[in-house]
Amino acid sequence: MVLIAARDLSCVALGVCQALPAEPRLFTLFLNEFLPMRIVDIRDGVAPIASPIRNAFIDFSTMTISVIAIVTDVVRDGAPVIGYGFHSNGRYAQQGILRSRLIPRLLQAEPDTLLDDSGQNLDAHRVWRTFMHNEKPGGHGDRAVAAGALDMAVWDVIAKIEEKPLWRLLSERYNNGQFDAQIMVYPGGGYYYPDKQISGLQDEMRGYDEAGYQVAKMKIGGADLDTDLARIEGALEVLGDGQRLAVDANGKFDLDTALAYAKAIEPLNLFWYEEVGDPLDYALQAELAGHYPGAMATGENLFSTQDVCNLIRFGGMRADRDWIQADPALAYGLTEYMNLIEATEALGWPRRRLMPHGGHQLSLNIAAGLQIGGTESYPAVFQPYGGFADDIPIVGGYTTLPDTPGIGMEHKPTMLAALRKHLELA
Repeated sequence: MVLIAARDLSCVALGVCQALPAEPRLFTLFLNEFLPMRIVDIRDGVAPIASPIRNAFIDFSTMTISVIAIVTDVVRDGAPVIGYGFHSNGRYAQQGILRSRLIPRLLQAEPDTLLDDSGQNLDAHRVWRTFMHNEKPGGHGDRAVAAGALDMAVWDVIAKIEEKPLWRLLSERYNNGQFDAQIMVYPGGGYYYPDKQISGLQDEMRGYDEAGYQVAKMKIGGADLDTDLARIEGALEVLGDGQRLAVDANGKFDLDTALAYAKAIEPLNLFWYEEVGDPLDYALQAELAGHYPGAMATGENLFSTQDVCNLIRFGGMRADRDWIQADPALAYGLTEYMNLIEATEALGWPRRRLMPHGGHQLSLNIAAGLQIGGTESYPAVFQPYGGFADDIPIVGGYTTLPDTPGIGMEHKPTMLAALRKHLELA
């Protein structure tokens, strides 16, 4: 009864309490249909995704993420609707920004200002403007990560209240009802593990192949060129065609090193050559494009629409073959990602050349509902938050989505249990 107390008080203000039905189920229906919904609690926590792996730049031995729960007074199947969110790997938990700025702004706002015109659901754009109020332009980084986690929880709430999977809601509201029933996915992997030699990398690639993936990704730049070439050749012994393997330098290279690797891998015809230099070094990226005819990919560490637009303008990216990997869960959320799609399309960049980093269900829903190129997956690392629904297979490099409300957290029971534990939800 605590969770419906806000609506109970609302009925007093509206003067309709005497009309409330006495039977509990009908009472719940009355509340859900006639009284404005309310956020009753927002919780955040810090969850570990530590792993004994490294890429060219960092190790993940102390990596954490922020996790979010937005609890509402809307009741479905006898329980309050709760939206869950978290941000992608690679950036640490952002509890300070969430607790000192973003979350308080939502809790202190007039409740009706967060709602859509029906009053029965949140309006993601109004919520986003509220928690970003009084934030200056620029400074994209940790703030964008905190916003991404919070925004994910907002969209999970909205879709659950609408009783639709998020991909379908996005399709209907923003894509003229169009969607992709099958979504191209690839696993991010091939990290540098302690004592893991080429045979271990080959076992990992073999596992991805057996799981149904057509393209897999491995890390480079954490060793010298000769060692990395041996690792690439080992992976290709398993996968076969170079178009089944992407390589990722995680921003490690200067221009000379980037060009040396480009010359060495060009004959292999790889799926792509990813994040070669510093993410903001557009001049390096543009120079590389003049020397490397194969596909390039970058953008996972660009946290704003403005930065991605500058990548297109000045980074030599080619819309016929290259990929932009901006991650909505690191870059202010799905709400801002829709602005990114619109802005990049205006610059001539097709949405089918967007392939978000992150390996989580939010990007999968975006890929299906807004028909972008596909998305990354993390079936073997950053658990339990990486990967997709436990009960949906990968077939021929493509996957589908569950037709249940929300983002799909409930289809990963281990992840949902971990979220609830770190958020102290019984």
